[in-house]
Amino acid sequence: MKYQERKKALLLLADGTIFYGKSVGNKEGTAVGEVCFNTGMTGYQEIFTDPSYFGQLMVTTNAHIGNYGAHTEEVESDSIKIAGLICKNFSYEYSRPSSTMSLLDFLDKNNLFAISDVDTRALVSYIRDNGAMNALISTRVDEIDTLKEELKQVPSMEGLELSSKVSAKEPYYYGDEKADFKISALDIGIKKNILRNLAKRGAYIKVFPYNTSFEEMKAWNPDGYFISNGPGDPEPLTDAIDAAKKMIASEKPLFGICLGHQVLALANGVSTYKMHHGHRGINHPILNLVTGKGEITSQNHGFAVNREEAEAHPELEITHTHLNDHTVAGIKMKDKDVFSVQYHPEASPGPHDAEYLFDDFFDAIKKESN
Repeated sequence: MKYQERKKALLLLADGTIFYGKSVGNKEGTAVGEVCFNTGMTGYQEIFTDPSYFGQLMVTTNAHIGNYGAHTEEVESDSIKIAGLICKNFSYEYSRPSSTMSLLDFLDKNNLFAISDVDTRALVSYIRDNGAMNALISTRVDEIDTLKEELKQVPSMEGLELSSKVSAKEPYYYGDEKADFKISALDIGIKKNILRNLAKRGAYIKVFPYNTSFEEMKAWNPDGYFISNGPGDPEPLTDAIDAAKKMIASEKPLFGICLGHQVLALANGVSTYKMHHGHRGINHPILNLVTGKGEITSQNHGFAVNREEAEAHPELEITHTHLNDHTVAGIKMKDKDVFSVQYHPEASPGPHDAEYLFDDFFDAIKKESN
């Protein structure tokens, strides 16, 4: 494809700042969402299909996107979940033999609008300084005033409930029905690799929609409960918070990841807050305060748990902390097998530092079963 054929495009931020680029694939379009960036060098397909990114415009900090194509198996959900893509260099050709299609074909298949040739170094620096905010990408470069008015209509991520947009509509099963253990999982935006990690450790999982009552999840008679990752603000998830309170009271093991971690905190009366620009990447350093060991982790969240309230809570212990900004990265209840982390132990971009958390969950289930 000749570069001069591609259409001019722009990124408009809510504060009026504009970055210019070109459309990917010579397409016309407009997409809106909260702008964020991910520092991962690889794994773009998994990022694009992660339900936790629903409603966000993704800026990739790696200079080349698309160079290894796309593969039908490298997905975390059934479709692309980001609202749009912003990158520096988009590769129309790919060189990995195992890929099943180009990234452009994958984006086209999912009807995703993307722009490239953006100064992403400057853009990421701007987001870090000024915070995540709503934004818009478009080829309508001569309609800036109109685009500004359209952008004003986009709701803030703060206070926005998005789990209903990505959760299963009906309960479904995952794994071997003859497995040793049964887990009821609350889907508030679950990633496929979480289910894979639970299943390979001997679990048969029943996945329930985001607003399922605890009573329905309990009726399956599970050995443990799980609350998934997901997009948006955790505070509007009143059904999930209520279910989490009853899961805690059930005395059965409970594990939460990412948004599930925040829901678990809220169920204990600990508040959450919107971060300045969030944590998104595959290289975030975590300190395990229990073992004293460091972990390199994959993260994707724009909200966090209030540290002061967690420290003051008589029934909670902070188990992990983020070494870059000392935000709460893990909590557990002192007298129950209930714990959660603010990162993704199922993601293995290279290090497998955090996979032990799944083993800890199953150790708790085995202990309760004996």
